[in-house]
This record gives sequence, C-alpha cells and structure tokens, in this order.
Amino acid sequence: MQQTVKTRSGRVIIRPSQAEDAAITAAALSDPDAQPLTDAQLKAMRPVMGRPRIANPKAPLTMRIDADVLEALRSSGQGWQTRVNALLREAVASGKV
Repeated sequence: MQQTVKTRSGRVIIRPSQAEDAAITAAALSDPDAQPLTDAQLKAMRPVMGRPRIANPKAPLTMRIDADVLEALRSSGQGWQTRVNALLREAVASGKV
C-alpha cells in the first residue's frame, strides 16, 4: 500500500516504499555527474545572498536637475536612466565633457 502525505495546500505526495527509495538512491549514487558532497565540501559551503558581483558596478548618484528636464526624461519611458547614462558616456567619449 502506498503511503501518502497531504500538504496544507491539499496536494497529495506519494512517499516511496523502502525498496523504491533504495532503488532511487542507488540510481542517484551511480550517476557520475551527481556525486554526493563530502563532509569537507559541506563544511566549506557558505550562503550567498543578493546578486552576483559585477566587475564594474554603477555608482549611485544624487544630482540636482531642472524639473522640466527630469519630467521629459522620465516621460520617455522605462530605461530612461540607462539612456541618460548612454548620452553622458557619448559626451565624455566625444570630448564634450
């Protein structure tokens, strides 16, 4: 007889029998691409939070700008800050700044 567990959300999970569990474990251990971690590897693991670090992160900036200019930039839609960055980069590259 299959053993089942019902979750709080009402989902029914079928628990494997001892023989099925042994077969699943044997198959997992025989997979060369999915070998179990050693105790040393488990001990060396550290949780990582947040996004991966990038080589050249952008610096946050606070700047005063005329309200009408800011409104025009924002009204251009999503990605307006990226477009401002591109315009400033172009000005620096062309020697205007």
